[in-house]
Amino acid sequence: MTLSLDLLLGFALFALVTSITPGPNNTMLLASGVNFGFHRTIPHMLGITCGFFVLVVAVGFGLGTVFQTYPMLYTVLRYVGAAYLLYLAWKIAHSGPVAEGEQGEGKPISYLGAAAFQWVNPKAWIMAIGAISTYTPMQGYFTNVIVIAAVFALINLPSVSVWAGCGTLLRNVLRDRRWLRLFNWGMALLLVASMYPLLLESFS
Repeated sequence: MTLSLDLLLGFALFALVTSITPGPNNTMLLASGVNFGFHRTIPHMLGITCGFFVLVVAVGFGLGTVFQTYPMLYTVLRYVGAAYLLYLAWKIAHSGPVAEGEQGEGKPISYLGAAAFQWVNPKAWIMAIGAISTYTPMQGYFTNVIVIAAVFALINLPSVSVWAGCGTLLRNVLRDRRWLRLFNWGMALLLVASMYPLLLESFS
């Protein structure tokens, strides 16, 4: 079985829903759009998409089976991801307004930082494993993995850009530093709340 049009359309819907719904990446992009503007958030968006593309390819080419063989590695990954999310939440909570073209104390997440984060982002792993296990036919498998990863990337970039764009639109509303501080703390708390499924699974 090769990638049929129906299967590809079904996967495209899966990619859209998983890419555009709230999660750690989109929460950070919304906050980055507010604090740094759309232009300075572009490396963050590209890092998410490119890092996730590499993750999907790696899972497709066998990395996912490593976690099935050694479940402890996945447990370690989840806790490393949780620790990094707490660090990012702290950075968001203490972000300040930076006008377009200006350099301030705060800096948006870099391309490499965003790409590396995908490897410790539990939602990214779930998305990647779901894409490979559900939508990748065995016939012509290696080609299909590349196609799946590429289609995911093409859908992911505009999806995450929506969140950065919404954040940029909110900049005018949040010019008052008090409201901006409240917004940043709210985004930080949402980012921490995104770890709830991880904690629930850990203590169940």
